[in-house]
Amino acid sequence: MPIIYLETKIKSNIDICFDLSCSIDFHQLTTYKTKEKAVSGVTTGLVILGDVVTWEAIHFGVKQLLTSKISKFNKPFYFRDEQVSGAFKNFKHDHFFEQHDGFILMKDVFEFQSPFGIIGKLFNKLILTKYMTQFLSERNKMIKEYAETEKWKTVLK
Repeated sequence: MPIIYLETKIKSNIDICFDLSCSIDFHQLTTYKTKEKAVSGVTTGLVILGDVVTWEAIHFGVKQLLTSKISKFNKPFYFRDEQVSGAFKNFKHDHFFEQHDGFILMKDVFEFQSPFGIIGKLFNKLILTKYMTQFLSERNKMIKEYAETEKWKTVLK
């Protein structure tokens, strides 16, 4: 099963970084390229343990629905969202936040599996791993940009 590891250093407050990562509104802002929109479950504000969100998005030119659940939650250090239903066979996305001297280390561990057996494995290797790494990296750049400036105040009220 493919696993993507990302680390982002952010000069900010751990609560701001965590809340930006849990914000439905910020997620929609950071995923404008794929037109992600929360269409059922929690559709605004911050997610917490047990919350379920159904996202509508366009990936690879195809409109998709993906439902995920917040299955683990330890504010402001860790949470997990995992697929309940959607295009993946399954996925788990762990978000870790560590306070260091002068910065927050935000770590993503994204474990996923595509359907369709050997064809899915080939798709993962040739296309999807790179696509998801870029998707998550762009989102993390925006979390960093907002958390390190006053922009976070436009999202977290």
